[in-house]
Amino acid sequence: MNEMYDMSIVTHNWGVMSVLGVILINIFMLLGIKNIAKYTRAMSLFTPIVGTTIGMVIFTGVVMMAAKHLDFTVQNIAMITFAVILIYLEVKRSKGLQNLNKKDENAVKEYRAYALKIFLLEIFVTLSISFWMWH
Repeated sequence: MNEMYDMSIVTHNWGVMSVLGVILINIFMLLGIKNIAKYTRAMSLFTPIVGTTIGMVIFTGVVMMAAKHLDFTVQNIAMITFAVILIYLEVKRSKGLQNLNKKDENAVKEYRAYALKIFLLEIFVTLSISFWMWH
């Protein structure tokens, strides 16, 4: 049982790092927007990867909680809250892209600023819970 828990911690940490990596890739894609149609198409392919990485972190967290007999500590409740916040932010950003008026010339600029704020908030959320847990 301890081996499974230790493996889950390592997998969970790699999952958190992959979430940060996916957010950084999203930022680079966002800053490189030249054509909103191409960006929208690329994001429709990339968004499931974002969901999968967040899902991996949630799954490994659930496995670790099950290994500890579903002990709801303050840290576990905080991680669940932060996972819900990440999911909410991703849905909000995705809806913003879907609702974007693609014919408006300033739409790309406005969306870039909006999405960048969300990505930076996601990085802050992920790093803050990570630093709290790792120290």
